[in-house]
Amino acid sequence: MPSMKLDAGSQFPEMDFHLVGGAMVSIGGARERWTLFIVYRGKHCPKCKTYLNKLEAMKGDWEAAGFDILVVSADPETKAKADLEEFGWTFPLAYGLSERQMEALGLYISSPLSEAENDRNFAEPGHFCISPSGVLQITCISNGPAARPDLADLLAGMQFNIANQRPPRGLA
Repeated sequence: MPSMKLDAGSQFPEMDFHLVGGAMVSIGGARERWTLFIVYRGKHCPKCKTYLNKLEAMKGDWEAAGFDILVVSADPETKAKADLEEFGWTFPLAYGLSERQMEALGLYISSPLSEAENDRNFAEPGHFCISPSGVLQITCISNGPAARPDLADLLAGMQFNIANQRPPRGLA
């Protein structure tokens, strides 16, 4: 069970990540654009690959709607780089999500079922839509790979929220 949850309408915590390829990226705080931040389970998860391939196909739609994208896992750089090379994703891919960061994001953390699955604890899926002011608009966390928001529905909902200046929900 997550140790805490991020409250909708709160400031998203500032975090730094290494991107495959060597650059650093920060999340949280004020930005010029909205952010779609996705946490995936890692190289061992075939459902993640299917989901991230759908994200790649919709990347232009998200960007046209005013979103920057960042995807991260707990994997080391070698595994994240292998995924990037195999699937040809063009969105920024970060690695090395720590357990402390997982906890700060309110994510479910799983231990590997075998060495074939993974060699470390990893985060279950998490999705966060963050406003340019750094406020968490939408959060969706799952305790397993089968439950994730449909990316087209999420985008349509966010476009509606932005166009109608809807506040974050679930505050009461």
